[in-house]
Amino acid sequence: MERVDAPACAVGESPAWSALENAWYWVDIPARRVWRLDAASGAVASFAAPEMVACVTPAAGGGLVAGMESGIFALRLTPDGALDATLLAAPPTLGPGRRFNDGRCDRQGRFWSGTMCMDMGAARADGLLYRYDAVRGLSAPLAEGLVTQNGLAWSPDGCTMYLSDSHPSRQLIWAFDYDTVEGVPHNRRLFVDMNAYPGRPDGATVDADGCYWIAANDAGRLLRFTPDGHLDRELALPMAKPSMCCFGGAGLDTLLVTSIDPSAAGGGAPQGGWAGATLLLRPGVTGIPETPFGG
Repeated sequence: MERVDAPACAVGESPAWSALENAWYWVDIPARRVWRLDAASGAVASFAAPEMVACVTPAAGGGLVAGMESGIFALRLTPDGALDATLLAAPPTLGPGRRFNDGRCDRQGRFWSGTMCMDMGAARADGLLYRYDAVRGLSAPLAEGLVTQNGLAWSPDGCTMYLSDSHPSRQLIWAFDYDTVEGVPHNRRLFVDMNAYPGRPDGATVDADGCYWIAANDAGRLLRFTPDGHLDRELALPMAKPSMCCFGGAGLDTLLVTSIDPSAAGGGAPQGGWAGATLLLRPGVTGIPETPFGG
């Protein structure tokens, strides 16, 4: 296990591996920053965004696609450490106190992300899940009634979609049958009730065996569930609030894990140590290549 040589994040989220660049990306949501780690040199850089960036995914032609406060954006990194942001789509449900949250691409390169109310205490179940692609634009909501949308991932064949709600009042992970041609999920069903396990279900990824890795926020561990929903592995982590994990590296055998420092995020006593740190670890299994947006 290795700590990335980067400042701790208030809310580190959305690790993404760019095979094109041989680099990792992740975000610090309240800091409005996108971070980049060059896998070959170990060089770390950060880029200032004009508003909160909740999730990023590499684009096939370079740059990133991001879910932000006011919509879905194309991002280009500039040499002076800033981001050029171009609005791609904005659902009418966004506004003050709301933003996109977890997001990633399906196996066909369509971008998915959901909206949420930033006031977690309000527990408003009005979050919506959207799909965006360059040809059809922004979809109508394809899942409703979410408090804190999270946990998006797809099975290796792309035919199963996973989605979680990490709010303390929910703590559920669902699976859907997924139409890979039309990009539509259906047959929503309970995959894992995380109320029976330690931690809340935050961000997720899928490995080459089709197993679902979820960051157990508040429990300081990663949990690996088999495709039939059985827990078969736990990895203890040196921070209480891991937020998401992603496979990458040349052999797709490394997990990059982001985390949250609740004191820096505006809640709780100072934690220090590994709180908010970004780490790399090798779990002994490999991931599968993630399709970039438009790819």
